[in-house]
Amino acid sequence: MHGGAPGGQSGRFGKTRTRIASADEAAQRAENAEAPKIPHLLRRISELFAPHKAALATTVVLVLIGAALSVIPPLLTQRAFDDGLFPVGADGEATGGPNLPVLATLVLAMIAVFIIAALLGVWQTWLTATIGNKVMGALRVRLFTHLQSMELSFFTRTKTGVIQSRLQNDVGGVASVLTNTVSSVLGNTVTVISAFVAMLLLNWQLTAIALVLMPIMVLAQRRVGQVRARLAGKTQESLSEMTAITQETLSVSGILLSKSFTRQQSEIGRYADENQNQIRLQVKQQMTGQWFFAMVNIFMSSIPAIVYLAAGWLITGGLADVTAGTIVAFTTVQARLLFPLMGLMRVALDLQTSSALFARIFEYLDLKPSITDAPDARDVTNGPALGRVEFDDVTFRYPDADGDGRPTLDGVSFVIEPGQYAAFVGPSGAGKTTVSYLVPRLYEASGGSVRFAGDDVRELRQESLISNIGIVSQETYLFHATIAENLRYAKPDASDAELEAAARAANIHETIASFPDGYDTVVGERGYRLSGGEKQRIAIARVLLKDPAVLVLDEATSALDTISERVVQQALDDASRGRTTIAIAHRLSTVVAADVIFVIVAGRIVERGTHAELVANGGVYASLYRQQEERPVLEV
Repeated sequence: MHGGAPGGQSGRFGKTRTRIASADEAAQRAENAEAPKIPHLLRRISELFAPHKAALATTVVLVLIGAALSVIPPLLTQRAFDDGLFPVGADGEATGGPNLPVLATLVLAMIAVFIIAALLGVWQTWLTATIGNKVMGALRVRLFTHLQSMELSFFTRTKTGVIQSRLQNDVGGVASVLTNTVSSVLGNTVTVISAFVAMLLLNWQLTAIALVLMPIMVLAQRRVGQVRARLAGKTQESLSEMTAITQETLSVSGILLSKSFTRQQSEIGRYADENQNQIRLQVKQQMTGQWFFAMVNIFMSSIPAIVYLAAGWLITGGLADVTAGTIVAFTTVQARLLFPLMGLMRVALDLQTSSALFARIFEYLDLKPSITDAPDARDVTNGPALGRVEFDDVTFRYPDADGDGRPTLDGVSFVIEPGQYAAFVGPSGAGKTTVSYLVPRLYEASGGSVRFAGDDVRELRQESLISNIGIVSQETYLFHATIAENLRYAKPDASDAELEAAARAANIHETIASFPDGYDTVVGERGYRLSGGEKQRIAIARVLLKDPAVLVLDEATSALDTISERVVQQALDDASRGRTTIAIAHRLSTVVAADVIFVIVAGRIVERGTHAELVANGGVYASLYRQQEERPVLEV
């Protein structure tokens, strides 16, 4: 691909689109069938909690206190039965009735323990929920920030929906799992440990019988978790594809396209097919391990009956001194052990599943931007050279281009002096737009050097470089917000007077003032409530509010009708006055007044000069200009 914007959406319609897309989608799914292999994944996850050490330490203290408190009620239950309800004397004989004072004291003690434990539980839940959500919030911002630093080529080769899914679905899935997990792991671990300790204190023989099959269940749980982790990766890929379909087809442009070609049913079918795949994966993920949990539930529920039988055998054989209070307390503790243990096993499965989501998140975080500031990068010098743009033997290939093919730009050299109006013209695909990408360093030159204000752009801070360059492209992007908010995107602290001045300079103020809501008019998604000429002039006003030293116009009027083009061209002429202007032009009539015109063919500058000089030379420019001048006659 040469010249125009890289990437782009292919025209995939009906069966033809499905066939074209199927191989690509199948390869992507095969590649992502399992989560990416991320080294030191557990260590990297644990590092996310480093800023919350104090809260975690407090939580651990609460866990320990909770563990100590949860051991007490079963022991009090044993004493309530043996000393309060059915007391015996020194000779081992029943004393004839309950000891109410002792029983009342034990009951009050149990209630006090329950109240304290509940209060500590609320505090602990608040801490764990706060920690979990803060960790995930920081991870979400970190991922968004990292994506902002990625070079333009990353976004031209990656579907927007896939990026959105990674940021929303993956991080959202981890957030829900981890927030619940922190609370569940701590709470259930406390309960399980305390129950196990209480069971040992009551009778170690019964404890051994009750827990004999636990190691087998742990091993089975691990195997189930591995299967669910693999399914989680496939499920998230399916979600990514659904998000991409939604983003493509339910945007204003997508809806216009599908309605224009009556392809709504085709789009519905594509979404329904992926939705069916998502349902299948979700059901499969949910059902994985259900038989395992059913067996665990049966086993744990059967333990009380087994305990009764084992207690009878121990008493009959004289192998242990087991009282009624011991049996009641033991089965009470065991019942309290069932649900926390099941919860821990489910949490373990969720953690294994979330590891797949974490791996996908870290895969994006590990991407290295190909364009970064040098360690000693400096700001653009605000001097007499500000506005000077120079290409010195620049060669460029797009990152995804065939290495054996010709480069997009091949040995291009030129100098544009401060305040000059320079135009780049040539056939489609010649490399004109690529020039506009290299000046603000949206792409990195493969060879040679691009200089701005006398300095190589690789030696300048990107933020400083971009702040001195304003870009008006053919495809104007406006947010679904008011006109004033769209204008202030260039200068957030701009006053109303500054907005009006920029709008007047762009020849759009009178139009805005004619709207019922004026500058508070909501433009709709991508500005679809405005005409093409209105959108372009608002874009020009936005750039004027930025007041850059260099203005880049990338075919800013090529998509407009003749009347709109004249109005916008007048605004562009006013905007370019007094600043360096680089115009990428398709319609040569818009650049006849340029100080210098560069003609690019197949990535090389073949002609340069003013309009009059190039027409007089009778070369490529003259031929292009003659064709455009004659076209209206030929069409008639």
